[in-house]
Amino acid sequence: MTTNAYVLGAGAGFNGGDILFQLAMFIILLALLKKFAWGPLMGIMQQREEHIASEIEAAEKSRVEANQLLEETRAELKATRLEAQNTIENAKKMGEEQKTEIIAAARAESERLKESAKLEIAQERDNAMNSLREQVASLSVMIASKVIEKELSAADQEQLINDYIKEAGEER
Repeated sequence: MTTNAYVLGAGAGFNGGDILFQLAMFIILLALLKKFAWGPLMGIMQQREEHIASEIEAAEKSRVEANQLLEETRAELKATRLEAQNTIENAKKMGEEQKTEIIAAARAESERLKESAKLEIAQERDNAMNSLREQVASLSVMIASKVIEKELSAADQEQLINDYIKEAGEER
């Protein structure tokens, strides 16, 4: 019974040395954990935090740049549309001006041709009148010479005039 009593007695008493030993071991374990596990773990966590922060910052920069590029592209597109619209309007104006010029030139050419035709008609009329005057003068001279050659009665004169008019018409 003595061995049993020793085992029973060991658990019943207060042993300060074991507690101090376990406390010292726990503190050593905490120090070792802090040095070898907690420090590197915190370093890795710090690196990861910095990496994530830099990724977020880079993403924000990219977003800002993308927004700037989008705005620039929109501004360029707007400027291009305005330029195209101005070009179309200028082309329409030029087309209208050319149309007006062509119409004015056609009218001027028409007027010139009309005036030329009028002048040509007037010249032909004058030529016809001159020719007619010459024929009338020639007929008058012929009639006068025939009348002088012979004295005719009124019926003979009428017959003679009709013959000469018929003769003058055949000469044409």
